[in-house]
Amino acid sequence: MPLEQPLGPIQERVDHLNRRYQHHAASAVLKRAMSDPQVGRIAMVSSFGAESVVLLHMVAMVDRTTPVLFIDTQMLFPETLDYQQEVAQKLGLTDVRVIHANPQELDAEDPYGALHLRDTDACCDLRKTRPLEQALSGFDAWITGRKRFQGASRAALDFFESEEDRRIKVNPLAHWDKGDVQDYMINNRLPRHPLVARGYPSIGCRPCTSPVKPGEDERAGRWRGSEKIECGIHLVDGKMVRTGTAQ
Repeated sequence: MPLEQPLGPIQERVDHLNRRYQHHAASAVLKRAMSDPQVGRIAMVSSFGAESVVLLHMVAMVDRTTPVLFIDTQMLFPETLDYQQEVAQKLGLTDVRVIHANPQELDAEDPYGALHLRDTDACCDLRKTRPLEQALSGFDAWITGRKRFQGASRAALDFFESEEDRRIKVNPLAHWDKGDVQDYMINNRLPRHPLVARGYPSIGCRPCTSPVKPGEDERAGRWRGSEKIECGIHLVDGKMVRTGTAQ
């Protein structure tokens, strides 16, 4: 639905929202962000990965009709696709939008599905970043599961941030630590991604994700053996940043 009044500059709204909700708990920040006119039209983006169910559950408790954008790269684990359907059904989410890359672009840039073997950045751009940007074009804000404990670049993460003056990112779990996430899953009896028990604490596309050994960083299994640390969905000052614990 169109907004009754035009929104002001993004950074001004972000500053106002952070001041207004700085002392609120995660659930309160989320609930208010989903209805505050200063946030605007909002969607959630979820990978339905290892910890995604926490925020999905919180969103469902506020409004099950909230658009949830799920990027199917067509290279995901079958377990992730099954888990996505299981969680959506269990939580009663009614507007899960499965996002795919443009078929013409796939045919032109990755006709044999082997682009990841020679250029993982290009593959992520084709299958994740561009489809998400297109899917978010009708929204003023999106909800993420980013947290301060996930690395130095997020140590001062606020509840609200500007995404390069295009839209607002809402980070309700910014102040949570890993224990908070696990406690929430246990207390609410939420289903866990089946690959977690098989040594995958961070789950991405099948060709670029491997099990993690005891003592390794949680994201050590993502793009193992390369310098790549991010798919490109989250940027800081225009640069790719690690989404897991800093090594």
